[in-house]
Amino acid sequence: MVQLINAMTPIEEARAILADGFDLKFSKSVQKATSTVFEKVKDKIPEIEWPFFAPLIFQINRLKKEKDAVILAHNYQTPQIYHGVADIVGDSLQLAQEAAKVRQSVIVQCGVHFMAETSKLLNPEKTVLIPDSRAGCSLAASITAEDVVAMRAQYPGVPVVTYVNTSAAVKAVTDVCCTSSNALDIVNAVEGDTVIMIPDQFLAQNTAKKTHKKIITWAGACEVHETFTAQDIAELRHAYPTAKIIAHPECPPEVIAAVDYAGSTAGMIDWVKTQRPARVVMVTECSMSDNVASETTGVDFLRGCNICPHMKRINLENILWSLHTGTEEVTVDPAIIEPARAAVRRMIDFSKKGD
Repeated sequence: MVQLINAMTPIEEARAILADGFDLKFSKSVQKATSTVFEKVKDKIPEIEWPFFAPLIFQINRLKKEKDAVILAHNYQTPQIYHGVADIVGDSLQLAQEAAKVRQSVIVQCGVHFMAETSKLLNPEKTVLIPDSRAGCSLAASITAEDVVAMRAQYPGVPVVTYVNTSAAVKAVTDVCCTSSNALDIVNAVEGDTVIMIPDQFLAQNTAKKTHKKIITWAGACEVHETFTAQDIAELRHAYPTAKIIAHPECPPEVIAAVDYAGSTAGMIDWVKTQRPARVVMVTECSMSDNVASETTGVDFLRGCNICPHMKRINLENILWSLHTGTEEVTVDPAIIEPARAAVRRMIDFSKKGD
C-alpha cells in the first residue's frame, strides 16, 4: 500500500519522507530557478520563509515535466501553489474549460474533490490526481443524486440547473451545470418559467432577483461565504470608509445588497483589474485576495475574508508526493460518466456561445 502524505501529516514528517527521494536544500540553483516566483509572492511570503518553499516548488516543476503532468489550481489555493507550480489557474468554469483542452496524460487538481471529478469527466482516458482526496466542499456534501431525483418527482418537467460545485453523481441527474459566472444566463436560457436551481440557496436567491423566472432552491451553502452578514459589511465600511467592497454571490442576499460589486471569482478579479480602486475588500476566500494582490499593482487589498479549510488541505508537500507516487487517483463510476459529462459540456458550450 502506497503511503500518503496529506494535510494531516505533520510538515516535519512529510518533509522527512520526501527527503528520501528529493533534494530539498535551498541551493543557489534552486534560488535562481524560483526567483521569478518569489518576485510575485514576496509581499505575501516573507523572504526568510522562501527557502522552505522554493525547493518544493523546484522539484514539483521538474517532476511534472518528467511525468507529463499539468497542474490545475483554483484561485483559493495559496500563493506558493497558485504562482509557484500551477500551469492553469482560475475559477470553477475556467478550470473546467481548460481541463477539456489539456494535452498532458496526467492532471493534478489543486482544488477540491468535485473539481477533480469534473476534470475526470472531461478526460476519462487521462489520470487525474488530487493531492488529498479529503478536500471536500460543503455545497457538494449538501445534496445527493437521490435528492435531485426526488425533486424531479416533486416538480415534473421542471429543468434542473446544478451548480458545478457538486458530485459527479448529482451532475449525472441534472440537465445542465452552471457556475456563479454564468448562472443567470443559463437560468434564462433553459425552457420554461420555473427552474430548479441547486444546491446553493444564496446563489439561487441572488439569481432570482435578476430573472423573471421562478426558482426552486435547495438549502445548501458554502461555508466560506454563508457566514458573512450585512453587519460585517457595515463594520468594514466603518473601518475602511474609502474602500470598495466586493463579494461573491454565494454570500447571503443582504450581503450582496450592501456591497459595491458582486460577481463570480473571475468577475471579481476582472472588476478589480478594470476598476482599479485605491483600496478594496474582497469578501471571499483569503488566498484569492492574496493571489489577486500579487498580480495587481496600485491597489491596496484589505482583509475581510474567510479561509476555506478544504482548499487548504492541498499543500506543496502533498502535491510533490502525488506526482511522485501517482496518488490519490480520482475515478468516476463508468455508469454515470456520460450523463454527468453531458451536463458539464452543456455548460461549457453555452459559455462559448456567450464569449
